[in-house]
Amino acid sequence: MKVGIVGAGAVGSACLHSLVMRGSAREIVVVNRNAARAQGLVTDLQYGAVLGKPVTLRAGDYADLAGAVLVMITAGINEKSGGATDRQDAAGRLRLLDANAKMYRGIVAQIVSVVPQAFILIVTDPPDPLADLARLIAGHDRVLSSGTLLDSLRFRFHLAQRLNVNPADVAAQVIGEHGTSQVFLWSSARVAGMPIQCALGAGAEQEAAIRRSIEQQVRFANITIIEGIGASQLGIGIAAARIAEAILRDERAVMPIGSFQPKYGVTLSMPSVLGRQGVIRIFEPEMSGEEQAGLQRSAETLRNALTRVLL
Repeated sequence: MKVGIVGAGAVGSACLHSLVMRGSAREIVVVNRNAARAQGLVTDLQYGAVLGKPVTLRAGDYADLAGAVLVMITAGINEKSGGATDRQDAAGRLRLLDANAKMYRGIVAQIVSVVPQAFILIVTDPPDPLADLARLIAGHDRVLSSGTLLDSLRFRFHLAQRLNVNPADVAAQVIGEHGTSQVFLWSSARVAGMPIQCALGAGAEQEAAIRRSIEQQVRFANITIIEGIGASQLGIGIAAARIAEAILRDERAVMPIGSFQPKYGVTLSMPSVLGRQGVIRIFEPEMSGEEQAGLQRSAETLRNALTRVLL
């Protein structure tokens, strides 16, 4: 099946690389405002791709997206260039919204004019309000945000480090905003069916410190990465490819990704059954009172941000 990527920067490049290495699609088209950059990216990767599963790579224009089942949008100002790298700034990635919303108005309209039936996956930060904006421009609900899938993977990783186990054996999720108001579902986190709190085997005071430490590591992982290599890209590239696979292969896989939630009035992440028809069902998890309140605050944060760009 055919996938399009709009944007050939660090994240777009990582998404393309992951799609190719995982064998996620049979044809991938890269569109970038600097056509030479898209061509260079495709030319570079196509040689190594000979060692992977068969795939056709092309650099093109919006018209070349015709026939795509899914289009990823990665274009826009990133956190470093947009000044969203202050751990003390509660706005976090939302600081990029106004600038990236201006770009999205033109990008989404061009995508829909060529492939009106395609799913649109928003990867640009902040993905949740940009997904709502894209949904309104596109005039349909086949718009998803990469959401908190990567945050949940980070959560599992850091829990696994504490427990000295394989992250694949840890069940833990982050929901809500892909940003500073995200909600960590500690109450339902498990390893081998055992609640994480029991598995940690810590006293109340030590457990609270562990929770704070892990939440900080996950919430600001992007900034730590940017401080080292300039852009958070490789992890989100793999996560975006995984989302694409679930759609293209009609897997009905369950993962926390962003879609429009009428109950909350915005796009935010919930555990979702994802397949060829998009999000088929939402599994709203049991939450503690603290977690429920956190999710309401996260939704309010996103509603306020969206209102700002729709005025």
